[in-house]
Amino acid sequence: MSDLLATLLDQPPWIILTIAGLVVFGECALLVGMVMPGETVAVLAGAAAALGRTSLASVLLVVLAAAIVGDNVGYAVGRFAGPRLHRRVTNPARRQRLAGAEARLRLRGGLAVFLGRWTPFVRSVMPSLAGISRMPYAKFLAWDLLGAGSWAVGSVLAGYAAGKSYEQVVEWLGTAGAVLFGAFVIIGVAVWSWRRTSSVVGS
Repeated sequence: MSDLLATLLDQPPWIILTIAGLVVFGECALLVGMVMPGETVAVLAGAAAALGRTSLASVLLVVLAAAIVGDNVGYAVGRFAGPRLHRRVTNPARRQRLAGAEARLRLRGGLAVFLGRWTPFVRSVMPSLAGISRMPYAKFLAWDLLGAGSWAVGSVLAGYAAGKSYEQVVEWLGTAGAVLFGAFVIIGVAVWSWRRTSSVVGS
């Protein structure tokens, strides 16, 4: 993680924004059930903004747009080709998690779309499941705007906060120690978010 942070921080602003946008978009749009580090990249992009490598407004705009557009493409994929693609998921563990996501969608409807955005793996399949289930698009869009919007802003600002702490640690520990500290902060935020939302969804 520290190597990833250091590598990202060395890139010009347009590369940071492009990577963030493509990964966040691709997590829900490219392949049904494809797991990509969307949350990690969003957090790292926020940290890059805090360190002056790009602007916070640009990161927020790119991550927010990529999350919403990616989810909507995922919904369209699910509506028109989802069942065929889901049959290709053969890994038993992923099949079980996919079945769990389907059950949540049947039980909670739009709320499952909102909560799914905050849950790893479920985030990558929930839009297509909503399309497969023929959830009305207006309903999906309303819940997705809430979920993707809060997720994008929350992830980027978590990284931004970690980046601000990074600047202080540089003075105490030097650059190498600060990179390591930033990695631990980011991992801690990600683990806390995952455990909290998993317990809510599983309740």
